[in-house]
Amino acid sequence: MIKIPTIYQWQKFPNVLNKKERYFIIGITILIIVSIFGWIIAHKFATTKIAPNFGGSFTEGIIGSPQYLNPVLSQASDSDRDVTELIFSGLMKYNNKGELIPDLAQEYKIGDNGKIYEFILRNDIMWHDGEKFTADDVIFTINIIQNSDYRSPLKAGWSGVEIEKIDDYKIKFKLKTAYAPFLANTTTGIIAKHIWGKITPVDFSLIPENLNPVGTGPYKLTKIKKDNNGFVSYIKLEAFGNYDSDRRPFINEINLNFYPDEITAIKAYNRGQIDNLSIISTKNISLIKGENRSNVKKLILPRYFAVFFNQSRSNVLSDKTVRQALNYATNKKQIVEDVLNGNGETVDSPIPAGVWGHAENLKIYDFAQEHAKNILEAAGWKDADNDGIREKGIEKLEIELITTDLKELQRVANILQEQWLKIGVKTNIKILDIGEVQQKYVRPREYQALLFGEVLGADPDPFSFWHSTQKKDPGLNLAIYNNVKVDALLKDARQILEPELRLKKYAEFQQLVIDDAPVVFLYSSYQIYLTAKNIKGFENKNISLPSKRFIDIEKWYIKTQRIKKSFDGAKNE
Repeated sequence: MIKIPTIYQWQKFPNVLNKKERYFIIGITILIIVSIFGWIIAHKFATTKIAPNFGGSFTEGIIGSPQYLNPVLSQASDSDRDVTELIFSGLMKYNNKGELIPDLAQEYKIGDNGKIYEFILRNDIMWHDGEKFTADDVIFTINIIQNSDYRSPLKAGWSGVEIEKIDDYKIKFKLKTAYAPFLANTTTGIIAKHIWGKITPVDFSLIPENLNPVGTGPYKLTKIKKDNNGFVSYIKLEAFGNYDSDRRPFINEINLNFYPDEITAIKAYNRGQIDNLSIISTKNISLIKGENRSNVKKLILPRYFAVFFNQSRSNVLSDKTVRQALNYATNKKQIVEDVLNGNGETVDSPIPAGVWGHAENLKIYDFAQEHAKNILEAAGWKDADNDGIREKGIEKLEIELITTDLKELQRVANILQEQWLKIGVKTNIKILDIGEVQQKYVRPREYQALLFGEVLGADPDPFSFWHSTQKKDPGLNLAIYNNVKVDALLKDARQILEPELRLKKYAEFQQLVIDDAPVVFLYSSYQIYLTAKNIKGFENKNISLPSKRFIDIEKWYIKTQRIKKSFDGAKNE
């Protein structure tokens, strides 16, 4: 029978050991203890993962001062859109992959070949003042937008759309004809009927409620300050919703500081007064100091710059060979590097890469200066008098290029002038302020070549930009482009609901435009957004508007926690 040593015997045990033996026992004991703790820690890390937690705040600098914190009126100002994006919600919203997902809606279905849209609304949504959200709010908002007396910039997108209330949480939209991008319209922010219902059109844009918004979005306004001139200088937002809500954002507080221009905002950033700096132009990146404390986000908007040819105003440009030669002679990469310092991407088609609808494997115009010379020569455009400018008969290869006084575009125009001269084309540059360009040249289409920009939507509908019915103002067909096949493709595509079929139509359309060369596509510049390094969860790259950097604000986080790993999903410890 084995006897267990008594406590007295254990106490005397060290006395029978020599010094070396005692150190050995102590070492073994420490090793065992450390190993146990190490195993516990390793087990914890092996069975858990880091996850977002609630808490934290940040301060963002925004250029401009908000005037209408009301989504029905806010579309003309970036600062207005920035704030309303955080405060209001629509029936649908875009996620960071560019996909439309329900927001205030619970689900939807499309019927009658794309002419009927039925929405079932969430019944658990509250306004920031505690009132219940219902279908009446949606119907009221759309009616306001459609009423010309309220002068909403969103009116065009809702023209001809009928809305019907089925019950408190179900509505129906009726379209006269199918329109594939319609669902994007439903991202429009909804306003509260109980607040705005008694406001007349005359007072709608004037009342204080425009700066005291009540929405259903992830953040509610809790404080607003104005400077001595009456302009909004500061807004404080707090997360809205219970901690167990699927709509509550992780970050508890957002402070917004407003600045009159980029330079002032950059100075505030350099002094450490703000954590995030909203969209700034590439030309001012060099002014940023201490950027190592921030993540530099290069966001891509569905916007591009190009030279649009008006063939009806130039015999030279009516020659397809000339237009193609100008495309081959344009070194777009040089423009991106020299003008944008590399902060942009070249564009080769009417739907830029990164925008839904862009087709891969298009046959484009690579930079090929010698080829440009050869095709001009073959077409009879020769430099017989050796003055560096080609001619055909009495016609000189000479064009007038009009653009705005934006420094970026002036530099682009000068580079194009140099590049095109190398193939024997003389370019006379005419620079005017943006207002004059719009009124005297763009609207009446009084130009030979126009260096200008186009802005597409998240779900681009190229109809307004390339269909022959849009050649006159207010249409946006700046190339005065006319192609019967393209017209048919664009008309069909906007009525096709199946994405794959639409994509096929858009691919064919893009190749036809490229082949006809009514334009020299140039580039799309990055929009620079600086965020504090402790802010995680920002995954946007392609956004439709600067304000859409906030589309997944609920997923941003500063604080973290460890949660258990599980095959069935994560569970809190």
